Amino acid sequence: MIEKLFTRIANWVAHLAGMPPTFAICVLIVVIWAVTGPVFGFSDTWQLVINTGTTIVTFLMVFLIQNTQNRDSAAIQTKLDELIRVSRAHNTFIGIEHLTESEVEEIRDKCEKAAKRHDREVAEAAVKKAAAGKNGPKKKAAA
Repeated sequence: MIEKLFTRIANWVAHLAGMPPTFAICVLIVVIWAVTGPVFGFSDTWQLVINTGTTIVTFLMVFLIQNTQNRDSAAIQTKLDELIRVSRAHNTFIGIEHLTESEVEEIRDKCEKAAKRHDREVAEAAVKKAAAGKNGPKKKAAA
């Protein structure tokens, strides 16, 4: 129950935080704060208001946005895993997001080398096919 409530709130806040009106409101708050500087004599309290406000908002937003990003990432991984599972791709790739960075990098390097080999093979086959088309057997003239 609490997890679902947190998820709904996190999604809602993350959605609102990414909207242009939210950015405009934040800019307006900063402008109002800056304009009131001379009224308050640029006092320590005046500076503390913006510092405290931005620190609290930033602190809370980090956790909400990280939660949303973690769920999005997990959902994307699950979708990709399902696509791999039902296709002719290598099932060994399922779950590689749990490996260390160096292990994932090693797998990526192997995939890139395999892709380059495949590209070379396709190019060579195309050249052979083109050559066979030009130098293929000629029809014998009817005598």
